[in-house]
Amino acid sequence: MATLTVRNLEDDVVRALRIRAAEHGRSAEAEHREILRQILTASREPSPRVAAAKRLAEFRRRTSGRGSATAAQLLEESRQGRAGNLLRESSCP
Repeated sequence: MATLTVRNLEDDVVRALRIRAAEHGRSAEAEHREILRQILTASREPSPRVAAAKRLAEFRRRTSGRGSATAAQLLEESRQGRAGNLLRESSCP
């Protein structure tokens, strides 16, 4: 494994790293490694928004051309159904 030396860190940064290491029950060096691993690994993965956009695009691709009802059509059907129910209920003695 390689060795990485970081010079001229601000005191408050070093203090924050030590506190974070203590909170996680690790040495400062182990905490530094974990922070670097998390940040660098996460940068290879798409952001949640990008991942969601990809899933939506795939869903649209798979469901396109199926003749699905629009939201307006679904609302109209729902309203007609409720109106019909009200008419039936009001005509019953």
